[in-house]
Amino acid sequence: MSRRVAKLLPFYEFSGDQYFSADGAPAEIASQRKDAFFALARLYAERYAKGRQMTAEAVTHISDLQFTRAYRVPFQFSSLVQKNLGTSAFMESSSGVTVTDVDGNVFYDLTGSYGVNIFGNDFYKECIAEGEKRAEKLGPVLGSYHPVVADNVKRICELSGQDEVSFHMSGTEAVMQAVRLARYHTKRTHLVRFAGAYHGWWGDVQPGVGNPIPAHETYTLADMSEKTLHVLRTRRDIACVLVNPLQALHPNVNAPGDSALVDSSRNARFDREAYTAWLKQLREVCTMRGIVLIFDEVFLGFRIAAGGAQEYFGVRADMVTYGKSLAGGLPIGVVCGKKELMRRFHDDRPADVCFARGTFNAHPYVMTAMDEFLSRLASPNFRSIYDRLDETWNGRAEALNTRLEKEDLPVRIANFSSVWTVQYTEPSRYNWMLQYYLRAEGLHLSWVGTGRFIFSLNFTDADFAEVESRFVAAAQKMKRDGWWWHLPTLTNKAIRRQILKEMLASKFRR
Repeated sequence: MSRRVAKLLPFYEFSGDQYFSADGAPAEIASQRKDAFFALARLYAERYAKGRQMTAEAVTHISDLQFTRAYRVPFQFSSLVQKNLGTSAFMESSSGVTVTDVDGNVFYDLTGSYGVNIFGNDFYKECIAEGEKRAEKLGPVLGSYHPVVADNVKRICELSGQDEVSFHMSGTEAVMQAVRLARYHTKRTHLVRFAGAYHGWWGDVQPGVGNPIPAHETYTLADMSEKTLHVLRTRRDIACVLVNPLQALHPNVNAPGDSALVDSSRNARFDREAYTAWLKQLREVCTMRGIVLIFDEVFLGFRIAAGGAQEYFGVRADMVTYGKSLAGGLPIGVVCGKKELMRRFHDDRPADVCFARGTFNAHPYVMTAMDEFLSRLASPNFRSIYDRLDETWNGRAEALNTRLEKEDLPVRIANFSSVWTVQYTEPSRYNWMLQYYLRAEGLHLSWVGTGRFIFSLNFTDADFAEVESRFVAAAQKMKRDGWWWHLPTLTNKAIRRQILKEMLASKFRR
């Protein structure tokens, strides 16, 4: 249904003064916004000159960059933003909790490298450098294993509480193999995913927009729902259930990004007790029905506990997938599972196999960097980083929210430990502008803007205090420039109704 609707939505964009008064703002407010927009554009042009030029040249040949460049803000506003507030895609260096771009600008890094960066950029640079030294003698010899693999496997099994491990080249591949094995051993066809959850870009886990063909043998069910448990109890074709623990922050909602920030209805809230209860119910039903419960920890990995979500929520899965951070900053996908689920053949049926291999699986350089990562993680001194972790990050979020409320700014933070989402408390069509004010204050964001901040755990109180001050300063400037002006009668529902009218007018050329 979402794919069908997406094909019907017409493209249109604002121009002239309409761009700055899409919410019905009077001429003086629209003029104020316009002046602020182009003042910010001049700042960007001066501050990021080299990086913007490099990005403009690269975008003609990098399809990924074309996509992220176009989908940073709602499409009605995208063209003018791309032309005037283009950002640099190129970074020169990293140090501590900061990154430096090719123009020499230093930013506090809130991107988390899509979840890879749990312990800080310097930590991973050390893992990679030391791993490279150890792998140099063997080089990129593939097929055979570097001796360090044996130790890696033992430690991963200990961390995951599982019996066996298989290595893959990405988190997407790891999830694909986990599902394939579940289907193989249960002799059932369907997987269950929960609404809004991300499990990579392969077809079976993307039944909606983004996948050009319908997903096959896939049920998308509601997170934290008794109806879902009923389906699991009664269907006979379900091989496995995929859980992305990050959904605890926003059950049944897609990962937030500013390209969809058309109003202020973005919502997120983490309730550890409630989500733990849900996972325990899920575990019970899956056990009763012989359904394989898979925790997809590719994103969260070892961010919330050394033993991942299984340890954090106190629920044991049948299979777990890891990626990103586990290889010390290098690409990896790992499947961990019970012995009976990981086996890829049957002794009594030699032609009945479940095949999976990859050219770069267990690459020597990846494996040695992984060993460096796991060695550090095993250190008691290093493990102390998890002490009072939730208390630290919940306290920081609360402190920022208190300050935002005191300053009468219409933004708040929702967080799941060190993963944060910005929410907006007053109706507006221009919340997406905040990302550009934040970048101007020296905060480095990913292409999804204020939808996701991912802090590395090495942020000190002093580091965070600086981020807090810059965040508040950006929000103050945005408010001062009139972007959050709105009529008292404006609601999120009214905004969505207005967008529908605009689409119909564009569709029928009225």
